[in-house]
Amino acid sequence: MSVLVYTENWDGKFKKLSFELVSYATEVAKMLNTSVSAVSIGNVAWEELKKLGNYGASRIISIQSGHLATLDNQAYTSVIAEVSQKENATVLIFPNNNTGKAIAPRLSVKLKAGIGSGVSRLPLYTHPFTVYKRTYSGNAFAHLVINSDIRILTLAQNSFGITETPNNCVIENLSSAFDNSTGKTVLREGQKQSGKILLTDADIVVSGGRGMKSPDNWPALVELASFLGAATACTRPVSDEGWRPHEEHAGQTGKIIAPNLYIAVGISGATQHLAGISSSKCIVAINTDSNAPIFEAAQYGIVGDAMKVLPKLVAAVKEIKK
Repeated sequence: MSVLVYTENWDGKFKKLSFELVSYATEVAKMLNTSVSAVSIGNVAWEELKKLGNYGASRIISIQSGHLATLDNQAYTSVIAEVSQKENATVLIFPNNNTGKAIAPRLSVKLKAGIGSGVSRLPLYTHPFTVYKRTYSGNAFAHLVINSDIRILTLAQNSFGITETPNNCVIENLSSAFDNSTGKTVLREGQKQSGKILLTDADIVVSGGRGMKSPDNWPALVELASFLGAATACTRPVSDEGWRPHEEHAGQTGKIIAPNLYIAVGISGATQHLAGISSSKCIVAINTDSNAPIFEAAQYGIVGDAMKVLPKLVAAVKEIKK
C-alpha cells in the first residue's frame, strides 16, 4: 500500500506545484502509515528527480519515452494506471489544473476509484476516507466521503504549501508496457511563451477589468506588475474586447488561480470572475463603486478611480524598491 503522486515537469524542471503535491502526499501517507511514491513522465535529469526526495518521496519512478513526450490523456492514463497497480497505491494525488483534470477522471474509471476534485486540506478522516473541498464558487464547503478502495484526489494549487521532509529516496527508471498505437495526440508545431511569468505559477497577480477604460491605459498596470515581479491578468470582457490576450483571462471560464496576492484594478467582481480567484490568499481591490461585489471578497480595498490610484501605487512601489 502506498500514496502515489503525479509530478508534472516543464522542460525537465519541477516547479513549486510539484513540490507542493509531494508535500501534501507525504502528510497523507503519514495519516495512512505508509510511504510516498512519485511518478515522473518525461526527460528529467537524475539531479532534478532527486529534489522530490526533499519533500518526502521515498521512491521516484521515472518514465522516459519518446512516445510520451507530448501529453496525451489516454496514454498518460494507461501508464499511471500501470504504475499504480505495481505500487499497490490506494491514494493517487494530482494537481487540480488542466493536466490533472484531464487524467484523473479517466483514471478514476480505469481503476474504479472514487475521486475528490479540488481538495484544499488534508483528509478529515481516514475511516471513512473524508476530504474537504470548497464548493459553490468558494461560497461553501463540503465533506466528501470516498468509499472506494482506491481514492484519487486533485489538490487545489497553492492551498497547502511546501514542507521540506528530507528523505533518502530511491530513483527507479521504469520501462512502461504502454502501446504507442494507443496515443492519439500528435504535436506538429509548438510555440513556447518566454520572458513572462505564467499566470498559474505567479505568487502575485495584477489584474485589470473594464474599469481600466481603454487598452491604452494598460502600461501603468503592466509597470506595477513588473515592479512587483507579478503576472498580469484580466477579466473575460477585457479579453473578449481584445484589450488583452485570452491567455490572461482569469475566472471560472478562464484560468483558475490562487496567488498569495491578487490586485484587482477596475474589476467589479462578477460571480464567474470571483469563482476563479477566490482562493487567493489576499485580495486588494481598486474600484470607484464602494458597493462593488469585489469588495466583499477583498481583504483590502481602495475606493477610487484606477487611473488616479495606479500612478500613485506605482510611485509608492518604486520608492520602496529603491
